[in-house]
Amino acid sequence: MSAERTVAPAAQPRAADHAITTASVIPPRGSGSGRRTSIKWRASARRSSALPLLAVDCSAALLATVLLTDPQRHPLLVALLLAAVTGLNARAALYRPTAVPFALDELPSLAWQALMSWCAAGLLAASAAALSPLSLTTLCTAAALQSVLCCAGRGALYWWARRAALRQPRPALVVGPGAVARRVAEAVLRHPQAGVRPVGIVGDAPAERTESEGAELPVLSTIEELRRAVIQNAVRTVLVAGPTPGPEQIEWLRTLSGSGCDVWAVDATQPPGYDAPGRQARSGRLAGFPCRPLVPVRRRHFSVTKRALDLVTSGVLLLLISPLLLACAAVLRATDGPGVIFRQERIGKDGRPFTLLKFRTHRPADPHEAATRWSVAGEQQMSRFCQFLRRTSLDELPQLWNVFLGDMSLVGPRPERPYFVGKFSQTYPGYGERHRMPTGITGLAQIQGLRGDTSIEDRCRFDNAYIDSWSFWQDLCILLRTAASLVRPTGS
Repeated sequence: MSAERTVAPAAQPRAADHAITTASVIPPRGSGSGRRTSIKWRASARRSSALPLLAVDCSAALLATVLLTDPQRHPLLVALLLAAVTGLNARAALYRPTAVPFALDELPSLAWQALMSWCAAGLLAASAAALSPLSLTTLCTAAALQSVLCCAGRGALYWWARRAALRQPRPALVVGPGAVARRVAEAVLRHPQAGVRPVGIVGDAPAERTESEGAELPVLSTIEELRRAVIQNAVRTVLVAGPTPGPEQIEWLRTLSGSGCDVWAVDATQPPGYDAPGRQARSGRLAGFPCRPLVPVRRRHFSVTKRALDLVTSGVLLLLISPLLLACAAVLRATDGPGVIFRQERIGKDGRPFTLLKFRTHRPADPHEAATRWSVAGEQQMSRFCQFLRRTSLDELPQLWNVFLGDMSLVGPRPERPYFVGKFSQTYPGYGERHRMPTGITGLAQIQGLRGDTSIEDRCRFDNAYIDSWSFWQDLCILLRTAASLVRPTGS
């Protein structure tokens, strides 16, 4: 039996009946104290549209074509130019600003993308017989003109956005440890030009008066208070201050993100003169604090491609290894008697139970032992053939049928029994987050040697890291590394 860990059922919200009547949140500036907003605020809480920026970039590219002669203004050339401009700008994250930037800060990136776009157009014109070639002077001049026009258009949009933010700042909640969260809230209140106005703190700090506004920011400590604050104040922004959020704060962030809020990580603990690697690109500043958007991993990004890989690979493997499966079943029946296939309830994606299939290598004394015994890797009562199956992981092959049916995936966190799911979810932070993806036969934790009687905390960390950084290529690499180490000296 596998000793791998699983996913815990979704954590239940804390009981907050005693606090529902006491939660109070200051209303947004300019609104009545007793006014409640309708649920329609969720639509406006989404991230601002990139269409205006896209329109500015396309218009600048089209205006730059005035430098071309009539024969050079071929529809194919113009289409390639527009596609290159928008594609390169999107790749440079110029349509996903973390805050309202200044256009001059984006000018170097805009100029580089424009130059690359026009070079692509020049290569097309030089290689296509139907197009007139473009001179180097034309390419450089057109790229410069497009950069200036892009910068001017974006500057106008950002100026308007800053004016609108000053007139009506976005209500925000600050999530984090008490002292750090309060320091961030006070700093943001002292700098209204950021366009954000904190209306509450989500944490465990006692409520105090802020220095700049003289207003008492309420401290929200339950899910019910949090939901009331979001609806009453039309909260559209969440600032996560301090170190990595704990399990309870992760549950709050999931609730807020599901309500349509933009979630930003505000680094209030970074020492002067230092910066985290990889956070330079498209990072912003909020009241002097470095900030960056936190975007939850979307299941739809991996659902189709991952399922296609599972379906095709498991189907082909079941056909190819069917003689091996029959041989193992026959030998196991002859040496250990009936009951070749071992069936056990495990917890899969979103906490749903399913029946996992394996070749039977151990017979539990009773159902209680089957449900609660952690590992039988060192069991001496196994026959030699059963020990061989576990040592080579051939006992896991029937799980390909689970993959084919959709209960599991080839790559993912290992499923575990309900008893250990409940136990580990209460002990190890982030254990329940493994529910975000289907469980798998192999995974990042397994190829790191985290199988059997190994650290659950380490497995949890590797599994969540795999989910957060999932890619199709990563799945292929894990499968190749698993195949390379198929025969191991110890079993699972």
